Amino acid sequence: MSEKIQMLKEKINQLKKDKDAVLLVHNYQVNEVQEVADFIGDSLELSRKAQNIESKMIIFCGVDFMAETASILNPEKKVILPNLSARCPMAAQLPLKTLLKTKNENPGVPVVLYVNTLAEAKAECDVTCTSANAVQIIQKLDKDKVIFGPDWNLGYYVKKRVSNVELIPVPKYGFCNTHKLFKDGIEALELKKKYPEADLLVHPECDPGFQDNADYVLSTGGMYRHCKESSKKIFIIGTEIGMVDRLRREIPSKTFLPANPNAECPSMKRITLQNTYEALVNEDPIVKVPKEICIKALKPIERMLEMSK
Repeated sequence: MSEKIQMLKEKINQLKKDKDAVLLVHNYQVNEVQEVADFIGDSLELSRKAQNIESKMIIFCGVDFMAETASILNPEKKVILPNLSARCPMAAQLPLKTLLKTKNENPGVPVVLYVNTLAEAKAECDVTCTSANAVQIIQKLDKDKVIFGPDWNLGYYVKKRVSNVELIPVPKYGFCNTHKLFKDGIEALELKKKYPEADLLVHPECDPGFQDNADYVLSTGGMYRHCKESSKKIFIIGTEIGMVDRLRREIPSKTFLPANPNAECPSMKRITLQNTYEALVNEDPIVKVPKEICIKALKPIERMLEMSK
């Protein structure tokens, strides 16, 4: 570790104490940012954590929709995203007008949206979900038909497990750019041949062909728990490489192989140790969801958290 990185880490840890700030960090963040986190997790875990924050300030090391969710759950607190260019391309695929058009075409049909959506879209849905609880949310809704988006691959994953529900996708083919890089998982399957004893873990944002060849299809939080609890020693990880960094750091007694070493999310990687430090110093840039949107979007998020207990 370089002297500069070590110094930045020490400054960040001190500033957190001085400013009563908490650092929430997604599994896809770079290793050195993960190492100064107060809490690391997937979207559901971070949403739960954000719901019970006591600190005055939240520094969210993730992407735009995550900081928005923290702001919605904590309207009285200062929520900071170290780099405003850390925007999720999938969330941008579902503008409000697209959602409203689909709702108008399907009157009375409940809307379930992945948390990977912007606040304006969340404000028009009935309940949000994550990759960790999407099946549970759809099952508990107990409806014959559901508008679901924006990730088509997550919809495929849900449909395989809740086959009696018709999912109306919005938009038609929403996707995650990073998980698209895995395609049908040829590289991972070659690794599996080399390490037949390994568990192949695949994220539900990956294409159906890759999901169907997985030993387990799991959210990043699910991957972490599986690797921690499993008696297996080798795991092939089919998601963004930041997850591999965390697993290697926190479970050093086991071996973790990236299914695709180039599966890096450019948006997540726009958060750095340097701009995290600057965010703490300057208490900026602030993410603040407009009050009218915040009030409407809070209900489906809280409903998700309640339904996923």
